[in-house]
Amino acid sequence: MPTPLVLNGQPLTLEEIAEVALRAREVSLAPQALPRIRASRAVVDALLAGGGTAYGINTGFGKLSDVRIEPDQVQALQRNLVRSHACGVGDPLPESAVRAMLLLRANVLSKGFSGVRVELVERLVALLNRRIHPVIPSRGSVGASGDLAPLAHLALAVIGEGMVVFDDRHIPAAMALLQCALQPLTLQAKEGLALLNGTQAITAVGALALARALRVVELSDLAGAMTLEALKGTPTPFDERIHKARPHPGQILAAAHLRALLADSEIRESHRSNDPRVQDAYCLRCMPQVHGAARDALARTRATLEIETGAATDNPLVFPEGDILSGGNFHGAPLALVLDSAAIAITTMMSIAERRIDRLVNPDINEGLPPFLSHTPGVSSGLMIAHVTSAALLNEAKVLAHPASVDSVPTSGGKEDHVSMGMTAALKFDQVVANSEKVLAIELICAAQGLEFRKPLRPAARVGEAVTHLRQYVRTLDQDRVPAGDIESLAAALRQGTFDPWR
Repeated sequence: MPTPLVLNGQPLTLEEIAEVALRAREVSLAPQALPRIRASRAVVDALLAGGGTAYGINTGFGKLSDVRIEPDQVQALQRNLVRSHACGVGDPLPESAVRAMLLLRANVLSKGFSGVRVELVERLVALLNRRIHPVIPSRGSVGASGDLAPLAHLALAVIGEGMVVFDDRHIPAAMALLQCALQPLTLQAKEGLALLNGTQAITAVGALALARALRVVELSDLAGAMTLEALKGTPTPFDERIHKARPHPGQILAAAHLRALLADSEIRESHRSNDPRVQDAYCLRCMPQVHGAARDALARTRATLEIETGAATDNPLVFPEGDILSGGNFHGAPLALVLDSAAIAITTMMSIAERRIDRLVNPDINEGLPPFLSHTPGVSSGLMIAHVTSAALLNEAKVLAHPASVDSVPTSGGKEDHVSMGMTAALKFDQVVANSEKVLAIELICAAQGLEFRKPLRPAARVGEAVTHLRQYVRTLDQDRVPAGDIESLAAALRQGTFDPWR
């Protein structure tokens, strides 16, 4: 195992989040964070000692922010906040997303702008390292004031309430804490609000989905290259000069990747001099432009999410110099907008992939390949319905690509009158990525099958290596069989990052 990831309120990369969320890398709190956290907490203590008033410290919340809370009720205020806001419903988030939420919340609290005690941050770290994972329903956040409901379910575990997953069992949080010799924390002034007010559910779900989406885009170049070879297409549209003339970064990267994948191809040489076609269809010819645009959209999404991993997103913020300032850093708009864009980008990738799959199986346009890539067309349907499945997955993704961020439903008696719907955007994006992994698997299977019919001609060297690797997951289709398992097993390898011809 690598050394623990040290948290100091710094931006975290997608790779670091994945190491903690998916591979259980341990975390620790940076020693230099402790003075900042204590200084911020001292401001809260001084306010209470001096009889002052500040939102969320000794007032109600939302519409009730004008109600002042007496000193002997401050602890009850924080406890009731956590309990009352735990309104999540629906399927629970996967443990990977819960771990990412714990990581991100601990990290941003360590910045020292939230007025909490060191003990609270250390408890989040302990939950991660002891693998005590709160059960967090996936629905209930509108993305302002942050992810209130999901984070409330996370906070329940801190105070020894709610359910957790521990040792692969669903058990009460109090029982898991006891087994790890941990006492439930009694939340002090501001601490319940500091746990709830933030965008860590959006960021966690979005970041893990984005890491997978980046793999989808990279491997879509490979699938497209395999399809181009199977259809005896031309790599001429990927000439470097074309893309330097329109220098979008993603387009240039995609074209270069396709050139590398398609180098040294016997199939290409077999039809270089006697091909009557002038140009390939757009789904082949425009791969750099479409794949590249998706790359650029995902790059913007990554930049925004990684900023958010080290951003103070609760309210009010408590500054060590003594100021307690109410603002709106909890608003998820920056995340909602880029996650909606990312869902659109991946749906676009699915759309062009579906067109390539159709060209592989459609006997009217598949350049001499047998109908539906079947060895015995008619008696066998080959991969006909695999294409139908890709169409169904694409249709669902198109529906999900409708942006969540353009909607807002006023909440909290109108006090919170514009919300981001960022969690909806993150959950939709996650599902779009899951669909895209299956469509990518279908194209890889169909393209590899198409290349079987080009033998003895050899494809480009790297394409041939990829086909050899793919055969570890899916064997050649010699006669009809149930393809569902092939698609699911390859999609699972894509999701887990284990499909890698050149590892």
